[in-house]
Amino acid sequence: MGGMIEATVPSCDVRSMINELHIAGYRSVRELRLELKNLNVFTGPNGCGKSNLYQAVLLLAKTASGGFARAIAEEGGMASVVWAGRRNTRSIASARPQPVRVVLGVQTDSFSYELSCGLPPHTPDDPTAFKLDPEIKDERVWADSPRSKPVTLFQRGPSGTWIRDASGRLVSYSGELFTGEGVLSQLSEPHLYPELSALRTEMSQWRFYHHFGTDKNSVLRTPQIGVRTPILSHDGSDLAAALQTILEIGDSRALLEEVERAFNSAALMIEHPRGRFSISLRMPGLTRPLEAAELSDGTLRYLCLLAALVSPRPPRLLALNEPETSLHPDLLDGLARMIVRASKHSQLWITTHSSRLSELIERYSGQPTVRLELVNGETQIASARETDRDR
Repeated sequence: MGGMIEATVPSCDVRSMINELHIAGYRSVRELRLELKNLNVFTGPNGCGKSNLYQAVLLLAKTASGGFARAIAEEGGMASVVWAGRRNTRSIASARPQPVRVVLGVQTDSFSYELSCGLPPHTPDDPTAFKLDPEIKDERVWADSPRSKPVTLFQRGPSGTWIRDASGRLVSYSGELFTGEGVLSQLSEPHLYPELSALRTEMSQWRFYHHFGTDKNSVLRTPQIGVRTPILSHDGSDLAAALQTILEIGDSRALLEEVERAFNSAALMIEHPRGRFSISLRMPGLTRPLEAAELSDGTLRYLCLLAALVSPRPPRLLALNEPETSLHPDLLDGLARMIVRASKHSQLWITTHSSRLSELIERYSGQPTVRLELVNGETQIASARETDRDR
């Protein structure tokens, strides 16, 4: 690139919808470009790669909020997350072995972000103990403009690292970047790079819900110190406070009506003596409310899903992985309706094993489900003909 390059940076509305997701070389995903809508439901048989797609989006969020290297390590390190199927061992152009890479990218109406990571160049006598860490090989952020060529906001690779400053100049980046994390999580002077800072803020606020601990020793079953909680934590540990927040400043009517419909005219109650919040349900015909310790796993999990879907501070992206887990089949209709309702305020990513849930969401939203399949070890989108045949 060389020198200083000035350009007009287009206005970047980072709250725009995600239009496309690009994943390559990750677990069962050899190469996949997904065009996304406001409501995206992914289904398919066990082992087809649904959770791999969900995890890939989560990894993208980690590049903005920090923890990308830890997330890769928790999956077993780079050697465990790279594409496990057959690969072309040599490049046609150079006849050299192709490098092993994981590519993750996202495109919206106004910006694009993509990184490529691979194995660090360790040698047999390397003394480091951190051999599960990834290494960012290439990373780029750019803004698209309808009237001009894409404008690079940041780029790093073998030839160097470049960043566009507040004056619109693309200059050599003099800061130090840890090779195991993305640039967005490492900006030390965000005011100098407003577009990158805004993008980091947006991506780091994507929300992901996969597991809610509901065993007999779960914190959901015991009173917890609470503060106003417009955003449910990823594990639901602040559920009672989150529900109370909805009752006070959110759509309390939608919450209470769904609880009443789902649980046979039950009434939700939140107790908060001395700032310790707990949940109970008053059921018709019973002389006392049922406390959280007495509620079923499915009931607690459904309350967590409601707190996420009726949040008073809806996110740009809300991802739910297998939300039907532990739920009674009678709750799927209400869950589908609440998911469609939430898609009016957030872009939703739903991964599900339940054909019933996916059918209900499709019925209420009018948007088709994306069916995945595994072909020769590779996650692919099922053809329209096969999808129609399955129905």
